[in-house]
Amino acid sequence: MHLDVQDLRNFYYRSALGRAAQRAVRDRVLRMWPEAQGQTVAGFGFAAPLLRPYLKDARRVMALMPGPQGVIPWPAGLPNVSVLCEEMLWPIETGRVDRLIVMHGLETSENPTAVLEECWRTLGPGGRALFIVPNRAGLWSRSDATPFGFGRPYTLSQLETQLKRHGFLPERSTAALYQPPSKKRAWMKSAQLLERIGGRIPAIFPAGVLLLEASKRVQAPIGPGHRLRVPSPLEVLAPKPVPESAVGRNRDTV
Repeated sequence: MHLDVQDLRNFYYRSALGRAAQRAVRDRVLRMWPEAQGQTVAGFGFAAPLLRPYLKDARRVMALMPGPQGVIPWPAGLPNVSVLCEEMLWPIETGRVDRLIVMHGLETSENPTAVLEECWRTLGPGGRALFIVPNRAGLWSRSDATPFGFGRPYTLSQLETQLKRHGFLPERSTAALYQPPSKKRAWMKSAQLLERIGGRIPAIFPAGVLLLEASKRVQAPIGPGHRLRVPSPLEVLAPKPVPESAVGRNRDTV
């Protein structure tokens, strides 16, 4: 079940815990994708907080928000790039997207297969998708006070298996949100320190979310195909034989 878009907006933009979570996840995303010069970047679910760094240099940015969730105009103060869409039918041409970010769109969907099929369809050759999901072993998936406490949490192996079944090739992974999902001032002040420690020694604090980058896998065509014969240079340079019919006509005229 998707969360309401108003609740998501209030968490990420109007609460201290949400702004800290936004900063932690966005920093991880930027480490993996530092720029998107001239590329088409799309986000599905509620990925808008992670798309802002790409507005300046990307060729196009789209924030796709599913119908059950709802949509808000985004970004504030700039031309709107958010779109209300169906989970099974995105208003994007096949193979148009270069970079795709999915957050609060997979684990909350009642039909994750359809979501992954649309991800695969819209992603272009050489494109990459970044799936951000709650970590089953983390504290954030156990708290109803954050959006990561709703839907189906994943382990990394579960997410990799699901992506492979739908034509994706997992490339690399990371994690974020090592701070507890608490609004207490002591935890809030130590949020950045915990992110640094957790990134280096993840065994101390389980991460709240998993980030998995995957590429689009295209199967090779099946069948014998057609043999293509390429002539050698000697055959190209050799004089062409005269057809027998032409030889006969020449003899008749003589």
